[in-house]
Amino acid sequence: MTAGVDAVIFDWGGTLTAWHDIDFHAESLALAQAVVNVDHPVEVSQARLHEANQAIWGRSRDHQQSATVADLFTAAGLEHDPELLTAYYEFWEPHTLTDPEVGPLWEALRADGIKVGVLSNTIWPRAWHEGWFRRDGVAHLIDGDVYTSEVPWTKPSPDAFRAAMAAVGVDDPARCVYVGDRLFDDVWGAQNAGLRAIHVPHSVIPAEQVGHSEGVPDATVHRLSEIPDVLARWH
Repeated sequence: MTAGVDAVIFDWGGTLTAWHDIDFHAESLALAQAVVNVDHPVEVSQARLHEANQAIWGRSRDHQQSATVADLFTAAGLEHDPELLTAYYEFWEPHTLTDPEVGPLWEALRADGIKVGVLSNTIWPRAWHEGWFRRDGVAHLIDGDVYTSEVPWTKPSPDAFRAAMAAVGVDDPARCVYVGDRLFDDVWGAQNAGLRAIHVPHSVIPAEQVGHSEGVPDATVHRLSEIPDVLARWH
């Protein structure tokens, strides 16, 4: 196996997908289309959902506490119908496209006997992520994936990284590499859990999501296709 690596685990948004600046007010308006049993204007729900979204991600940043879409509505004090989340899904769908280099990279890693994993801080259900990977023809190349909407923790909790390692069937963090775009959640978090970390510095992290620490990556790449060369240099 290359460089004594058993698994490479990837962040999703901004790492496996291109970073996009998001209009979070428009996001909240899309979410508000799913609100039911209210007698106030949609703009009121929009504002409450925007505030709740910031609170949810603040808990993730400061306490590594996970959440779901349902938790977001609860935090906003609103009822919702999951069947009405279409506008919200459609708002995000253009931002979910998998980098074209992912498929060849994952095929190369697996050909070298290296497991491929995904660990994403997300409030979205597993089915959405799996659907996007299937759409882009790479789902069959994933050995294990963890979405924080279905576990108690978020990155940078070591428990989140341990869950991702377990999902791909490895148990030695020193033989695992994490790839991500955030110096707190991904680099500092992975290194704190005993993994090596590769940084993909393409993202403009919102100020309210920047954590208390920044890791110094073991390597930095500007294209995912550079990762095998990094592993070869380490070897």
